[in-house]
This record gives sequence, C-alpha cells and structure tokens, in this order.
Amino acid sequence: MKATIYKGDKTFSVIDKEIVAPKEGEVRIKVAYSGVCGTDVHIYHGMMDKRVSIPETIGHEMSGTIDAIGEGVTGYELGDKIVVRPLDDRAVKPSDKGFNHICEELKFIGIDSPGSMQQFWNVPAFTLHKLKEETDLKLAALIEPLSVAVHDVRLSELQEGETAVVLGGGPIGLLVAMVAKDTGANVIISEVNPVRIAKAKELGFDTVNPLEVDLIDYVRKNTEGRLADVVFEVAGVQPALDVMTEVAGIRGRIVMVAIHGEPKPVNLFKFFWKELKLIGARVYEKEDYEKAIQLITTNELPFEELITDVQPLTKIQEVFENIDNNPDGLKVLMDCQQ
Repeated sequence: MKATIYKGDKTFSVIDKEIVAPKEGEVRIKVAYSGVCGTDVHIYHGMMDKRVSIPETIGHEMSGTIDAIGEGVTGYELGDKIVVRPLDDRAVKPSDKGFNHICEELKFIGIDSPGSMQQFWNVPAFTLHKLKEETDLKLAALIEPLSVAVHDVRLSELQEGETAVVLGGGPIGLLVAMVAKDTGANVIISEVNPVRIAKAKELGFDTVNPLEVDLIDYVRKNTEGRLADVVFEVAGVQPALDVMTEVAGIRGRIVMVAIHGEPKPVNLFKFFWKELKLIGARVYEKEDYEKAIQLITTNELPFEELITDVQPLTKIQEVFENIDNNPDGLKVLMDCQQ
C-alpha cells in the first residue's frame, strides 16, 4: 500500500508499505479521505518535531470503511463507513476527573502516533464512530473539525437570539459560525483576508473587515448597544485578543478556540468591569462527534463549500507547498486511494 511519511525539514515522501493485520482490539480502515488541518501545517513547518516521531505518517481528519476486524472487536462489520475520534485516553487517571478528552497523558492519534494519510490505517476500535450508509465520505472527512466547532459552541452556552462574534474566518471559524447560526444565533464574522471574506459572505454571513470598519462600533450598532453575548477567538493573533474583551458585552462569554503557544497580553480589567467569562475549549467529546455526524448526515448546511481542493495522496508534498503559498484556501482533502 501507499503511505506518506513526514521526514522533517518540510519534506514528505510517499512509500510502499506492507498492509498488516489489525491487532486484538483494533480495526483496519481503508481510508477514503484525509483532511489537511492547521496542526498538520505546523508539523510541516517543524514546529512539532519534538512531539512527532520522525519519520511518521500524520493526519487525523478522515473518513473511510472498515477493511479488517481484529480479535475481540464487536459491533462493526466489514464495509461499515466510519470516522475516527483520534484521542487515545488509555492512560486516564482519577485526577483527570473523568474528562478523558483532556486527560493529562492524552495521546493524539496522527500526531503522537501514526495517522491517516495512508491507504490503510490500523486504529483501536474504541476510537471509531459509525456512519450511516448514505453518508458522503468526502463530507465525512469534515466531521473531526466540525466536532471542534460543535464543542466550542456547546461550551459557550450560546442561545437562540443571542449575538455571536467569530474572530477569524478560516476553516474552523466558518464551522463555528455555521454551528452558531444553526442554534439560532445572530453571527458576525471578523476576517481580514479578502478571499475568505468573500466566501463568508457567499455563505450568508454578516462579515466585517476590521482593518476597514471599526468592529466594536459595527457590533454595537447591530445589537442596540448590547455588543456580543459570545465571542469566539479563532484567529490566534494579538489584535483578536485585544478586541475580544472590547466587543463582548456585559456578562459576555469569550471562548478561546485558537491555540496560543506562549503567554499573550489580555485586558483583564474588562473581565472585572463587565463580568466577562473566559472559556477554554480543547478538541471534543463523544457527544460533539455524534452531533457533528448528525449535521453531516442531514447535510442541511453548506459544508461542501469549505472543501476547496481534493488531491491524490501521491501529491502530498505539493499540497503542503501550495498551502504555504496560498493562504486563501480553506479545506484540502487528500484522496487516500489515489
């Protein structure tokens, strides 16, 4: 079979690899599609070389079908359509308080262990979520990032009729906006990239370029002065941190979606003055995956608009180089059977 490996120094290779039988408690997946996410791009840039065992196959946003079933696995049949929730929580401890998705010794499959950018992939059966037969496997590759958005919105306690401001209109920002709008909230997206602004508007979102329009004033005028009930910080840049406490209204909730690898300045006075809440949100829980699967299966939201390119697995090096050179794109999928 064909498999990709990250070799460090912005280099991927495609190799021939033996197909192996699943171990006890595992299944072998025939991978249909594997999405490229921001974490994969960070790996490509060498930012996670201390964590990734080079050379390694990466990838965790995926869809596929069960190709072989290991001893002791029940509830699945050959050919079942599935996705993987790539969290290995087998080292959970009582001190983790039952929050297995953020347990202290959590291993993220596709980063800490081999991932999905290969034709066949062996994984523990406990990571699987079964899909309905009618599920589009191309759209199903969006379930993992959509689960992030579902988790973020759930933790925000966003209610119908409230106003949500999404700072950042990239793939995760748009998914957060879609889920927020699906709850009945009024959604405003803040984004500076002209192509992404155009895409957000095409999807029907009220979208503002904060370099051209005063975001705080815009939100104030569109909420009768109340400002935002919930702010999702998805951009991961200092200007977003600066504006999030300003655009949030009294007792507003700020959800930290972006990953900040080092301490950043935040206006804590605003938390005191307006009784704001800051909510950390990391990956997802089982119920978020099930909700994302439901949304993809019903396909009432324009998820297909987020897929901007599909390329064969053999072009993985070119794909990552193009992502570097084209920041306008949204979601690129690897066709793992080509």
